Amino acid sequence: MIKEQLPDSWIVTPLSEIAAINPTIDKRNIDDETLVSFVPMPAVEAESGRIDISICRHFKEVKKGYTGFLERDVIFAKITPSMENLKVAVITKLKNDLGFGSTEFHVIRAPVEVSPEFLYYYVSSKWFRVEAEHNMTGAVGQRRVPTSFLETTPFPLPPTNEQKRIVAKIEELFSELDNGIAALKTAREQLKVYRQAVLKHAFEGKLTAKWREENADNLESPEQLLARIQQEREARYQQQLAEWKAAVKTWEEQGKEGKKPGKPKQLKVWGELQKDVLTKLPIIPDSWAWEKLGFLTTGVEYGTSAKSSESGLTPVIRMGNLQNGSIDWSDLVYTSDSEEIEKYSLRKNDVLFNRTNSPELVGKTAKYKGERPALFAGYLIRVNQIEAIALPDYVNYFLNSPIAKQYGNSVKTDGVNQSNINGEKLQNYPFPFCSIEEQSVIVEMLEEKLSLTDASLQDIAVQLGKAETLRQSILKKAFSGQLVPQDPNDEPASELLARIQAEREATKTKNTKKARKAK
Repeated sequence: MIKEQLPDSWIVTPLSEIAAINPTIDKRNIDDETLVSFVPMPAVEAESGRIDISICRHFKEVKKGYTGFLERDVIFAKITPSMENLKVAVITKLKNDLGFGSTEFHVIRAPVEVSPEFLYYYVSSKWFRVEAEHNMTGAVGQRRVPTSFLETTPFPLPPTNEQKRIVAKIEELFSELDNGIAALKTAREQLKVYRQAVLKHAFEGKLTAKWREENADNLESPEQLLARIQQEREARYQQQLAEWKAAVKTWEEQGKEGKKPGKPKQLKVWGELQKDVLTKLPIIPDSWAWEKLGFLTTGVEYGTSAKSSESGLTPVIRMGNLQNGSIDWSDLVYTSDSEEIEKYSLRKNDVLFNRTNSPELVGKTAKYKGERPALFAGYLIRVNQIEAIALPDYVNYFLNSPIAKQYGNSVKTDGVNQSNINGEKLQNYPFPFCSIEEQSVIVEMLEEKLSLTDASLQDIAVQLGKAETLRQSILKKAFSGQLVPQDPNDEPASELLARIQAEREATKTKNTKKARKAK
């Protein structure tokens, strides 16, 4: 909240002293067939304050089980994550001056002397939302901002005319800022489209067409390629068996202390890709082969389900740490469970796949470069690729390509607020197999082409962050009385507040008399 010294003409008061929080609507004289505006949560655009009121329903359909509001009301999403996503708006242009919407909206109704836009900007500020988040109640995933928070939250009230000047200045500055932000977002989307196009071309074989021409005499046929892949898989399995036998021997020599080492699973026999899958895949070079991703693995693994904390011996990589194909080492949690550390420690060049999240985030991947010891969490899958068959960077890039994303979207399981792709489905992904030599060339070309793109995307992210900081700085100045000059001729806010309270008391008395008369 604002802690700066406010101008003498301002006053700080609980929000409920100047606005009605979740007021009721008198429905007794509204005809059931009256058309009213209907505003579900998706109708309020995140961050922008824009609202779609084009949907209409008959009053009889919404008079029960929905939140009612009037012109000039401010609606504020109270449930997570809509509140954090800034689903806030000023209600205008309602059908028949009446609207109903989600019960997950708080309604703030200001008197005519208080600008609803001024209220909107205050409750949409970052510091207000942070405070609201700290006061949420309820279980995880269903936490809500309680009415009591809005009622008691301190509100800096300036004179009516100054409210209007502040709103005008905010809108002027935000208009300039929004133009710059729009340009940055357009550039970002263009870069993302270019990035996806490059990845698509890479796994259609288009980037290495010239390389294949120059190395035509050394290229394997698809049959030779698949035979070699099978040999590599068998060689890896025999290596695992040998390592297991050695581990068992050591265990026996040490008096069979601890758990007996687990025997490696036999190689799974993967069938051919179904015809309906193949027909949707792009055409690839004659020396390549579309086969299941399972051919390049020794079997996938889910991560640890051990409890983690803010401190401990070893960090646990979670789905939020998978960013742009690499691991983000900020916002870590840790574990000290020795058995979990031994079982789920990452190995250099491991590829991790995010199996559960919101639909747009499921399927994210990252390559572990061995930066520091770490485990991987249960919502992640370790691919366990055989590097003699598929380079980790090649696997990582492919799983982030539009080809893999499109297939993932067709097989993911959708639940409430999240999607899932399990290990079995991941191993059934179609995968473009080619020689290790060509994979290496593809990875090199992708890193060259995408490094500048990724640097530009990072720069745009920094600029957008600065824009948001500037936006919050403008709001901070606005609600501390520093954005526009004060006018000594304005009625002081203390007098405005006294008049609002007097009018409220008069309305209460009038309504009480009406109620008694009706009885």
